[in-house]
Parts: sequence; structure tokens; C-alpha cells
Amino acid sequence: MRLLAFAAALCAAGTAVAASRGSDAAAPALSAKATAALAGRTAGKPQSCVRLRDVRSTEIVDETAIIYKLDRRRWLVNVPEGGCPSLRPDRTLVTVTPSTNLCRGDIARVIDPPTPIEYGSCGLGNFVPYTR
Repeated sequence: MRLLAFAAALCAAGTAVAASRGSDAAAPALSAKATAALAGRTAGKPQSCVRLRDVRSTEIVDETAIIYKLDRRRWLVNVPEGGCPSLRPDRTLVTVTPSTNLCRGDIARVIDPPTPIEYGSCGLGNFVPYTR
């Protein structure tokens, strides 16, 4: 009987901790360089996917941000989940997706364009729209 009561208390505590983490979890912070790149733009509601045909260009700012430019006015900013220390502006992202969308949780490989060296991979986060 004590074991059952202990197990129930442990489950309740675990649920409370998980709930508090979910409510306190803040969006990952952008670096000063990424913040400067977005100056004059207003953030919108995050979305989980972007249609690849809408993306005109991609810019790796640094390890904190990837900017997907839809046009001059609309950009989508992705902060890789769990960080991505191998991201640098002189590297390239390679993604393989089974659909016409790039979505949160998709894996992007980081490569060096002139060589076949792969520096790792990153899990994409939500896409936050920024408009001018």
C-alpha cells in the first residue's frame, strides 16, 4: 500500500514539474547579430511549416537563426531546436523532406560547400514570420 501511495505521489510530482516547464519555457533568444538583421521588422505568430516554393532565399545568420526570405517584406526566422553550434554564414543547409513543406522537427544537415565535409545536423524549430 505504501508503494502504491509513493508511486502516485511521484507521478503527481512529475506531472507538476513537466507542466511548470511547459509554462515557463521561453522561446530561444536570438543573438545580437540576428536581432540586428531583423531591426525594423515585426514578429508574428509562429508557424510549424513553410512551403518550400514560397522561399526565395535562405540566410544563415549564425548558430541562433536561419532566415527564410519569402520576399523583401516577409521573412521567416527559424531558431533550431536545441541550438546548432555548427551553423555559420559560410556553410550551407541541406534538407530532405518527403513533402513540399519544410517543418518544425525536420533535420537540416550543415555542410561546407566547397568540400564534402558535413559538420552535423540541426532540428528545425518553429518559423516566426517577421514583416516590414
